[in-house]
Amino acid sequence: MRILVTGGAGFIGSALVRRLIEHTDHEVLVFDKLTYAGVLSSLEPVAASNRYSFVQADICDAEAVSKALSSFKPDVVAHLAAESHVDRSIDGPGAFIQTNMVGTFVMLNQTLGYWRGLPEAEKAAFRFHHISTDEVFGSLGEDGFFTETTPYDPRSPYSASKAGSDHLVRAWGHTYGLPVLVTNCSNNYGPYHFPEKLIPLIIIRALNGEPLPVYGDGSNVRDWLFVDDHARALQAVFETGTPGETYNVGGNAERKNITVVTTICGILDRLRPRADGKAYADQITYVTDRPGHDHRYAIDASKIRSDLDWTPSVTFEQGIETTVAWYLENQSWWQDILDARYSTQRLGVANG
Repeated sequence: MRILVTGGAGFIGSALVRRLIEHTDHEVLVFDKLTYAGVLSSLEPVAASNRYSFVQADICDAEAVSKALSSFKPDVVAHLAAESHVDRSIDGPGAFIQTNMVGTFVMLNQTLGYWRGLPEAEKAAFRFHHISTDEVFGSLGEDGFFTETTPYDPRSPYSASKAGSDHLVRAWGHTYGLPVLVTNCSNNYGPYHFPEKLIPLIIIRALNGEPLPVYGDGSNVRDWLFVDDHARALQAVFETGTPGETYNVGGNAERKNITVVTTICGILDRLRPRADGKAYADQITYVTDRPGHDHRYAIDASKIRSDLDWTPSVTFEQGIETTVAWYLENQSWWQDILDARYSTQRLGVANG
């Protein structure tokens, strides 16, 4: 198949592209604006493939989207392009509304026109796959799980913008007949993760001898999903999922934030001991909690397991060990990012 991946230079998008080039015969066009979180070096492992191509463009640019669709002629649009960091959405929500909602509207509208012009067999086979987050469901208490039918209750500008984009996708499916798929995933982690997110932030700040910020008392819980497992799930959904359906994708790996941080510190103690002999956990610092910080997320992924035969293959213990080792072995990748555009400073304090 021919797959157009928006946001393909981002963390999850690049993992999907690497998987498709390395493990399938599909052709891939990456459509990415290359904002601060778009990192072309994440695609270097597959950039030489004759089945890979790239165009730098904005999903809010209808003309650019239309041109990419008409020239590449995709069978699948995998729509991952999004502003994705909750803390940044607190400081500057406008970019999230523009990219996540307006950009998704443009993608849907242009894709609809393209799809309507396809021959009947190709129309039937076409898929618009929208990749979203479990944060649209709000916050859980100590018990329970998000399912595909959990009511939406977004709590941050980021999750509200993603909830809005989910609704747009389903509306284009119901109203216009566009064959759409929606997936909502739990927190991803793994190699090539942009340094603003918790796990790479902790690894990098630990190595640099800096304080390791933990929001509140560290008791907030997330379900962690290794990014390569997520890429497998996305492939399964757009290859074999039923149009109009939603699939939740989770790692079945709930951990408190403080547990994640101390686990990373323990791995670093083994793999890269501090020169002074002290433990990396000594660098942990509790900071003022994020405004509106959701307490717990947890995914029930039984539908994708039963319908599409997908299950996570990497445990959290395996995945976090792999991730820490990757950051130790690939300092040039993240150091280039720190030098050019991000200094691991605190974001999302809701001062403005």
